[in-house]
Amino acid sequence: MPVLGLGTATVEQDLCDKAEEITVTAIEIGFRHIDSAYVYNTEEQVGKAIRRKIADGTVKREDIFYTSKPAEDPFSSNIGDCFTPDTVDLCATWEAMEKCKDAGLTKSIGVSNFNHKQLELILNKPGLKYKPVCNQVECHVYLNQSKLLTFCKSKDIVLVAYSALGSQRICGTWLKENSPILLDDPVLGEIARKYNRTPAQVALRYQLQRGIVVLAKSFKKERIKENFQVFDFQLTPEDMKTIDSLNRDFRYTEPAQRKLLSGLCHQPTSAQAYGPHIRLV
Repeated sequence: MPVLGLGTATVEQDLCDKAEEITVTAIEIGFRHIDSAYVYNTEEQVGKAIRRKIADGTVKREDIFYTSKPAEDPFSSNIGDCFTPDTVDLCATWEAMEKCKDAGLTKSIGVSNFNHKQLELILNKPGLKYKPVCNQVECHVYLNQSKLLTFCKSKDIVLVAYSALGSQRICGTWLKENSPILLDDPVLGEIARKYNRTPAQVALRYQLQRGIVVLAKSFKKERIKENFQVFDFQLTPEDMKTIDSLNRDFRYTEPAQRKLLSGLCHQPTSAQAYGPHIRLV
């Protein structure tokens, strides 16, 4: 899995319409990991972009790591219909996803918004065929998920960070009024000036050095290019510790918003986690 991915979540129609060209731009810049979902309403555009760049010789299909999450009812007999590319490398919902892997519809399966107890429900599930390869969660400087990261590493599960640069708005509406603007943090800004980088680049580099796969979402070409320029510098251990200290266990997204951002359904109860109607959050 490429450690830096392009996020394509949006509920704004004008941005959905731009998703094809944005994805083309990202692939041309160097992104090879594209994150999407059925409910983002961008999968068709993203799929067209991938096919365009394959057709013009920029990439081969095996170069692209494409992540999807299925429709609300992943147990429909038409589950494969929600995937625009021929195959996907990662999608999230469990027993049905095991069937998808068996059927060759996906190479890997994972979860999103799971805490360690919910992960254990999956890992200890009787008859488990495939364990989650990753767990996609909100993770940023103000919510560094250190305990969850330690647990995931102990189980050989990759932690994937969304909202890695903070997430203030959806459709122009504040997720939380007066929420802190992560990229305006003075400590982050001071470290960024030290390396002649932007706060966003430092925030992304911080996660990469922790062994986290990072999703960076932007629909602006200059920002996409900037977000990709994080592989030619390294933060010192002292600066890593300083950024660690910025953690305040602050979440930008509430449960309903996490459903939207992750393209998932409702939180599983312990009973549902073993049954045929599991929903991964």
